[in-house]
Amino acid sequence: MSDSTSGPLVEARGLVKHFTVGRSLLGRPREVVHAVENVDLAIRTGETLGVVGESGCGKSTLGRLLLRLIEPTFGEVLFDGKRLAALSARELRSLRREMQIVFQDPYGSLDPRMRVGAIVAEGIEIHRIARGRRVREKVAELLHEVGLRAEHADRYPHEFSGGQRQRIGIARALAVGPRFLVCDEPVSALDVSVQAQVINLLQDLQEKLGLTYFFVAHDLRVVAHLSHRIAIMYLGRIVELGPRDEILSRPRHPYTRALLSAVPNPDPEGRPQRVILEGDVPSPIAPPPGCAFHPRCAYAEERCRVERPELIEGGRGHAVACHVFPVPTNGAQGDEARAVPPARG
Repeated sequence: MSDSTSGPLVEARGLVKHFTVGRSLLGRPREVVHAVENVDLAIRTGETLGVVGESGCGKSTLGRLLLRLIEPTFGEVLFDGKRLAALSARELRSLRREMQIVFQDPYGSLDPRMRVGAIVAEGIEIHRIARGRRVREKVAELLHEVGLRAEHADRYPHEFSGGQRQRIGIARALAVGPRFLVCDEPVSALDVSVQAQVINLLQDLQEKLGLTYFFVAHDLRVVAHLSHRIAIMYLGRIVELGPRDEILSRPRHPYTRALLSAVPNPDPEGRPQRVILEGDVPSPIAPPPGCAFHPRCAYAEERCRVERPELIEGGRGHAVACHVFPVPTNGAQGDEARAVPPARG
């Protein structure tokens, strides 16, 4: 996996998404879900940004915001320098060819009444990429690209295994020639052995086609294998962001270290001390003041309870939102500037 040095293909600036839950008799929202809160992000051309967090942290919502499948409450998204909110319906439809999504559920994301060939060909025909006989040839090429055979085009989704269905979903996403793919937990519903096959396929396709990935997962093992950079999300916010090796070897945020400690490691010598988080994730309807993680953090200080930490970048492209363990700047004497002690318990 080679690191990308190109400029950003996708940017999020101050991205916020709130969902209303129920309304009063006067039409006012009774409660608001804070799904994504003030996210700034830049994804470089040709890289994979892996996003990790517990269920409900907002990572899938963020992926849909980047594609403008849902509209942000505040903030904006830029694709190749173009503000998505400023595009007309016609311009946005044309840009859809360059931004696609691979869904989590390989069973529910495919229409059971359509043959595989029609599923893959749908985008080709809508965007008028090919016509007539060339459509079927294009479908056969795409199926071959993802490890299936041309004759599979005449079958229905229920005739395939979960891994094969996800390959069909990937072929459908590739049909219009995208540059950017949001992979929304594409392997979480698959067996472990099949997960490895699909991940390797995604890597091969990235190398061959120059794709850029926003890869959503809750499994750090998967993200670590595939990603160039990793973002850790908690309750709608990015709490740590940096190059893969930097996050894995020098995690700063206590939540990141808790996630890493839960990853199985066959080497007893290299296994980090298990960090057990107490309590549940706070409700996104009523997030706690200050740092959202402070009710579960063993190192929380009084400042953490009242002041929300900003995501601040230090050395090595490593950024963290934490009052207690900030990332050392380039001028600091390494991580010794404020070392992270072993986890308690």
